[in-house]
Amino acid sequence: MDKNYRGLIWTNHALERLRQRGISQGDAWATWNRPEQSRKGSGDKKTWVYYRTWDDTKIEVVAKQNEKKEWIILSVWSNKVDGSRKYKHESLLSKLVKIIFRKL
Repeated sequence: MDKNYRGLIWTNHALERLRQRGISQGDAWATWNRPEQSRKGSGDKKTWVYYRTWDDTKIEVVAKQNEKKEWIILSVWSNKVDGSRKYKHESLLSKLVKIIFRKL
């Protein structure tokens, strides 16, 4: 694992978490680079959490910019995602059909 992988600075903590959790540095980078969602961090207001789901695993990457505007990866973790939640948003048409047929 590289402390300066693909233009980002990776802390020792982040690299250790990648090893412990079996997450590839490439998957973590791709999550940061093209997240499905992101939010401000809860502690340090300068941090951001980036999320992306790969198959049945949601990877989360915590990052912030330093004073030189370089991105630093602070931590990374993953969680298994229940496959049934992958398509939890029904279309409006699907909802209407269910409502109509319940009333018949």
